[in-house]
Amino acid sequence: MQLNAKFKKWAAGSLLAAATLTTSLIAQAESYVAITQIVEHPSLDAIRQGVKDELAERGYTEGNNLKWNYESAQGNPTIAAQIAKKFAGDGPDVIVAITTPSAQTAVASAKGIPVVFSAVTDPVGAKLVKALDKPGRWVTGTTDMLPMGKHMDLVKQVVPSAKSIGVVFNPGEANSVSSVKMVHETAPERGMKVVEAAATKSADVLAAARSLVGKVDAIYLPIDNTVISALEAVLKVAEQADIPVITGDTDSVNRGAIAAVGFNYYQVGRQTGVMVERILKGEKTKNIPVEGIEKMELVLNPAAAERMGVTLPQELIQQAKTIVK
Repeated sequence: MQLNAKFKKWAAGSLLAAATLTTSLIAQAESYVAITQIVEHPSLDAIRQGVKDELAERGYTEGNNLKWNYESAQGNPTIAAQIAKKFAGDGPDVIVAITTPSAQTAVASAKGIPVVFSAVTDPVGAKLVKALDKPGRWVTGTTDMLPMGKHMDLVKQVVPSAKSIGVVFNPGEANSVSSVKMVHETAPERGMKVVEAAATKSADVLAAARSLVGKVDAIYLPIDNTVISALEAVLKVAEQADIPVITGDTDSVNRGAIAAVGFNYYQVGRQTGVMVERILKGEKTKNIPVEGIEKMELVLNPAAAERMGVTLPQELIQQAKTIVK
C-alpha cells in the first residue's frame, strides 16, 4: 500500500512536470514573420522598424521566439513577385507587405497565409480587399490614404501665386494613380491646373522632373515609392529652376523637400505591428478591419525653401510639428 502511494505521488509529479514543460515549450514556440518591401527609403524603413519594435515590446524577439525574414525588391516588381513566391513556399505565420506593389504580389502568391499590408494608399482600388471594414479571409492592414485637400492647401500656403502644379509619379504604382486622381480633383478647386510627369523607374525621375521646368509653379510628390527613392533628382532640378517641392512624405522634408503634411511612418509601423500580433495570437484577418492613420504632422524645411526661391510664412512655421534645421 505504501509503495502504491509513493508510485501515485511520483506519477502525479511526473505528469505535472510534463505539463509544465509542454506549456513552457508552447510559450517559447517560434513565430515566423516574413516582411517584403518594394524598395528601401526612409519612410518604408521606418515602417519596418516600427513593426519589429512593436512585436519586441509585446514579447516577440528575433533569435528568441521570433523568426524574422526581410527581403527588399529594390524597386523591381519582378523581384517583388519572386520574393512573394519564396515566402509562400516558406509558409510563415504572417507576411507583412510594405507598399501596394509588395502587397499585391504577396496576396496573389500566398494563398492561405495571412498578409498584413502597410503604407497602401487605396486597398480597395488596388483590389487587395473588398471593403475596409470587411477585408476578406487572408488580408488586412493599414492604409495611408492621403488627405489631398490639406496637401493642396499646403501648396497654396507655400506658393500663394501658384497657378499650375506638377506631379511626378510612376503610373505603374496603383497607389500613385489613386493619389494623382485626387490631385486632379482637388487642385482645380484651388485655382491650379495639373501637369503630370511620368517615371516608370528610378532612373527616369530626373528626366520627368526636368520636363516640368517652365510649365509649373510648384511640384507635388505623392507617396510614390519609385519617385521618393530618387528624391534627390527632383530636388536638384527644383533648386536649379526655383520650383518649390511639396510632398506627402514627411521624411522627404529631412532630405530637402520644403514641406509635407503627413504621417509618422514609424508610428504607422507600430500600428501595423499590433495587427500582426493579433494574428500571431490566432485572430482571423477577416475579423480585423483595415485601419487608417488619423494623426497628421506638418514638417517644414525653411533652408530648402530658401534654396528654391520662397520664404515660408511665419504663420505656417508656427503650425509646424517639426522644423528641419
